[in-house]
Amino acid sequence: MTDTAGVDVGSTQTKAVVIRDGGIIGRSLIDTGANVSEAAEKAFGLAVADAGIERDDVGHVVGTGYGRYRVDFGDSQVTEISCHGRGAVAMFPGTRTVLDMGGQDTKAIRVDANGEVVDFCMNDKCAAGTGRFLGAAATALELPLDDLGPTALAGTRPVRISTTCTVFAESEVLAWLGRGSKVEDILAGVHDSISSRSMGLLRRVGVESEITFTGGVSRNVAMVEVMERVLSQPLNVSEDSHFMGAIGAAFIGADRLRPEPSPAGVAS
Repeated sequence: MTDTAGVDVGSTQTKAVVIRDGGIIGRSLIDTGANVSEAAEKAFGLAVADAGIERDDVGHVVGTGYGRYRVDFGDSQVTEISCHGRGAVAMFPGTRTVLDMGGQDTKAIRVDANGEVVDFCMNDKCAAGTGRFLGAAATALELPLDDLGPTALAGTRPVRISTTCTVFAESEVLAWLGRGSKVEDILAGVHDSISSRSMGLLRRVGVESEITFTGGVSRNVAMVEVMERVLSQPLNVSEDSHFMGAIGAAFIGADRLRPEPSPAGVAS
């Protein structure tokens, strides 16, 4: 099987993956920065180098993410919704619902057994239920993003975060600090707020097991635990869940290289 690649140009980070025979052989993750085309090119080059192959060995490159049309060297472009669905089923074949939580938006996606999108819904009110909301809280509390999840898990009395706008998130977090609330309880409240908004999206598309959690926020241990609690079931999460858009794009590339079956009675 020819190697294929997916390049997922996100709002904050760009991911690239190279697959061969259904397995990942190379990957890369970089900050997107101001030059989207340059980020796509660099991420692809790093993933190819990680795979130990040459660029010409890649038979099909699929661009996805908000900057997919800036993947100038790509052979095709596919929406991130389709790519997350395809990637989730490729990694977890029982997936029927996908929760993709990224830096700027959150998507609930229902898929069939082939990873085809049946229905989807995404947040339509700024970035209140996304990674950006967590980033605002981290800034207000002067904590590294990686510390948010473990700190939130220590909370025992989550505060109620009422704002629906990321712009005001820092102000509300600081207001709770001013009232004497513990940092861990504030963060627990932030995670609860995001989970509530995510559940609203999931209910609109219909929740079917299995559920796979994708996107950068899937690396947040508290977000995983809170979502599992409100859903009353475990989530599929892997170390590569952050790369799911790129993984799905690479698998779609492999699908497009696969020869079409010959009509009945016609020799191939």
